[in-house]
Amino acid sequence: MRLGGQVFSKYTDPKSWVDIIKRMGCRAALCPVSVDTDEATIKAYASIAKKNDIVIAEVGAWNNPLSKDEETRNKAVEHCKKSLELAERIDAVCCVNISGSRGEQWDGPAESNFSEETFQMVVDVVRDIIDNVNPKRTFYTLEPMPWMYPDSTDSYVRLIKAIDRKAFAVHLDPVNIICSPQIYFNNKTFLKDFFSKLGPYIKSCHAKDIILRSTLTVHLDEVRPGLGKLDYRTYLKEIAALGNDMPLIIEHLSNENDYKLAAEYIRSVAKNEKLTI
Repeated sequence: MRLGGQVFSKYTDPKSWVDIIKRMGCRAALCPVSVDTDEATIKAYASIAKKNDIVIAEVGAWNNPLSKDEETRNKAVEHCKKSLELAERIDAVCCVNISGSRGEQWDGPAESNFSEETFQMVVDVVRDIIDNVNPKRTFYTLEPMPWMYPDSTDSYVRLIKAIDRKAFAVHLDPVNIICSPQIYFNNKTFLKDFFSKLGPYIKSCHAKDIILRSTLTVHLDEVRPGLGKLDYRTYLKEIAALGNDMPLIIEHLSNENDYKLAAEYIRSVAKNEKLTI
């Protein structure tokens, strides 16, 4: 697998970007440019990444294609198309977004998020994005979330079947859908089930951790890898079984030192399991 994470240092060109990735000891990275970047610059980053054996794991769209506001929704869908186009042009493994929310917060909970009408909206929007771009090398993926589709292994399987597009694939962030004590204490089983059912579709993964607090009612907090109870032995072994080039991106850390500690933990688990990063 290929470890990557957020770049905290500033870079001004492809070479300085690659130098940072190398100093981090990584072989995977987030997309270093935006959808408005000129074609020559995009090609330069794609070329130097390939030359230095760095996989650009994902282009993040991060907006709400299901917004109740029509203008916001239309702009979001258009940005998703541009993001998928960028992923194709820069040779990223995938473009990733959430499915979207019908509530006031773009990535927040809403009662109607789990309706059949919303499910069909997700299907229609994803098909529209993929069919408009028609990517040949990259994939459009949805990050699982606790309060919108896909919110579980089986709902992701259902979306795969309903969307029915070769360019639709899976982005895995297991922490996002460990949303009950039952899954928390049995996350090894959850992980094995997810990889068993969706392994061939997984294109990129996120590395976080999670801890259950003892305060009522239920409090599950995201923490740095190694400080929670995600079964990283199982997680890394399942990722490794998918091939040597699967990206694993550490995210949501506030500084470079936390990133280093997370990377050290992940590498130590991999070493103990005789896995190559």
